[in-house]
This record gives sequence, C-alpha cells and structure tokens, in this order.
Amino acid sequence: MELETADTRERLWTKDFLIVFGVNFLLFLCFYLLVVIIPSYAIDEFHVSDGIAALGSSIFVIGALIGRIAAGRLMENVGRRRMLFIGLIFFTILSLCYFFISSITTLLVIRFFHGLAFALASTATGTISASLIPHSRRGEGTGYYGVSIIVASAIGPFLGVLISNNSSVTGNFVLCAVLAVFSLLAGLFLNVPKLTLTAEQKSEMKGFKISNFFEPKAIPIAITILFMGLAYSSILSYLKLYAGQINLTEVVSFFFIVYAVVVILTRPFTGKWFDKHGVNFVMYPAIICFIIAMIMLSQVHSGLILLLSAVFVGLGYGTTQASAQAYAVKKSPVHRMGLATSTFYIFLDLGIGVGPFLLGFLTPFIGYRGMYMVMAGLLVISFFVYYVMVGRKEKAEAQDHTLKVLN
Repeated sequence: MELETADTRERLWTKDFLIVFGVNFLLFLCFYLLVVIIPSYAIDEFHVSDGIAALGSSIFVIGALIGRIAAGRLMENVGRRRMLFIGLIFFTILSLCYFFISSITTLLVIRFFHGLAFALASTATGTISASLIPHSRRGEGTGYYGVSIIVASAIGPFLGVLISNNSSVTGNFVLCAVLAVFSLLAGLFLNVPKLTLTAEQKSEMKGFKISNFFEPKAIPIAITILFMGLAYSSILSYLKLYAGQINLTEVVSFFFIVYAVVVILTRPFTGKWFDKHGVNFVMYPAIICFIIAMIMLSQVHSGLILLLSAVFVGLGYGTTQASAQAYAVKKSPVHRMGLATSTFYIFLDLGIGVGPFLLGFLTPFIGYRGMYMVMAGLLVISFFVYYVMVGRKEKAEAQDHTLKVLN
C-alpha cells in the first residue's frame, strides 16, 4: 500500500497562502486590539454613559455586517484582489483617523466605517484563502487559516489592555495604524488566482435577488454558526465580569491563551478528519464539547475548572467555526465563493454582535451562572438544528455514495 506523504499531497502552505494568512491575522489583531479599549476610552475621554460607550464596539459590528453584504454581492464582479485592496486601503486610512477624534460622534462614525472596511478586506482574504486551498484538503486548510483569527483573538485583547495600562490609549492607535500599513504592504506581494465568469454566471449575479446577497447553499450551516456566535458572545462580553464576581480575575486573563493553544494543537487533526470522514464526524462532537464548556462555566468555583472550560471551548467553538466555514465554501459553486464566505461571516457576526445586547437584558434576572446554563440549553437546540438542516442530509448523501461505490 502506498502511503500518502507531504510530497504526494497537493501543496497547502504556498507563499500566497502564507501571505493571506498573515494579512488576515493583522486585520483581526487590529480589531481585537481596539475592541477591548474603545468603551473605556469613550467613557474617560468624552464622559458618556456605559450604553453609548458600548455602542463604540457594537457599531463596528454593524458596519462589518453591511460591509460583508456588499462584499459578497460585488466580490466576483469587482475581482477578489481589487476588493482586498479597496478594503485594505480604507482600513489603513481609517486606522489613521483615530488620531483626529474630537467627539463621541466622530468616534462612532470612524468605528462604523472602520468596521465596513474591515469586512471588505477580511471577506476578500477568506475568499482568496478558499481559492488557494486544494479541494482535497479543504477542511485542513480552512482550519489552519482560522488559526490566524484565533491567535489574534488571544493576543489582541492582551496587548490592548497592556498598552493602555502602561502608556495611553494613543499607543493602541499607533500600533493599529502600523499593523494596517503592514497588512497593505503584504497584500502587494499576493498573487490571487483569476476567476473568469461566464456570461451566464454574470447574468445570474445581476439584479437584487436574495441569492445575490446570500449563498443559499451556505445558509443551513450558517444558521448553526449563528447559535455558536450567540453562545461565544457570552464569553467575550461577560466572562471578565463573571470572573470578578467569583474572585477569579487573575485566572481569567489566561482563559483565551488556553483556548488559543487548544485550537492550534487540534486544528491539524480536526481539519484532516473533516476531509476524510465528512462534516458530521467533526461537528457533532464539537457541539457537545461546547455544551460541556457552558455547563462548566455555569458551575465554576476554581481557577482550574475555569481553564478546563477553556479547553472545551477550544474543542467546541474553535472546531465548529472552522468546519462550518469549510463546509459553506465546499458546498457552494466556485464562482460564488465570495458569497459563501460573506454569508458565513454575516451569520457569525450577527450572533456575536447581537448576543451581548440580548444577554444584557437576561443577566440581571438570572445572573451569570444562569446565563451560561441558558447558553448550554441554546447549544442543545443548535445540535438539533444542525441535525435537521445539515446532518441528516449529509448522512443520506454519504450512504448514497457508499451504495454507488459498492454497486
């Protein structure tokens, strides 16, 4: 029997894949670097209420949602490389605008358009990476690409707080601007595979049909990831407050580090399992792990349990995010990769963006422990939603394929 080696498989880690990985990492590092300090900056600088200060973060997500809808609609007509540079140029310009903020209104306007530019650029990087990944290694490649976001989500908040505590918020703006410039320069060396649309495909993309803003084949898995985003938003927004309430403030700073390490260590395996055994083989255990993580968070009484829950978040949310994105792209036509990518991120961003707002009404009545139990219940529902919308169909297709092979 001939064993598959790195030499016989299609190449994944090409120069262009490394560049798009790096550009995406820099974009998300900027995002996470600022998201943790903007609310406190707004309160200290402009003396606004907590609600208005929080709007400084959420309005970025609103801009990103609009940007993703626009990017998905225009990606293949404008061109992937051109879309990337439109996003990167505006992202860099807006990163420099933070030095000229004079009022809360100015801050909110800049945050909105910064989110829009971020969406254009990151949707382009996601689509370009998908075009660079060999089809036979779709799950593995998408998983590795997702590490760029995971590492940024661990390093960004840490750096943001560290810089603002030891110097001033201006230091964060300087670093963000530098990172934006580097992402733009790195993009200059990126070769993007050209996609030529047929006359029929161009005609299909015209008009204002829903299918020209969302990829229908990506929606079932995107609905599942909406649930994942809602649950994960409870961690992003309230874990620090919860940890302070139960006297685990010092330990919580390591939560996202543990989460990132787990994702990095497991991605090589989960991606290969996706490619070899299919999406169900990965998604069902991952959702269960996420449920376990939420139950553990609701019952935390020690630092060890808190960090152990981070392990299950990595196995759960970290795995579902990458696998769902790989599935959305894999199921969609090649000329609609941009729409598939934007559809996936629209639902994910919607969950993460709306979650904190909705949970803010819930926590005063049931507390943080109750909130995490509710999130566990939500994920149980998502398990059955996944089964109905994706899982049983994939199982049926796998059985049909097996019968065809046997016959």
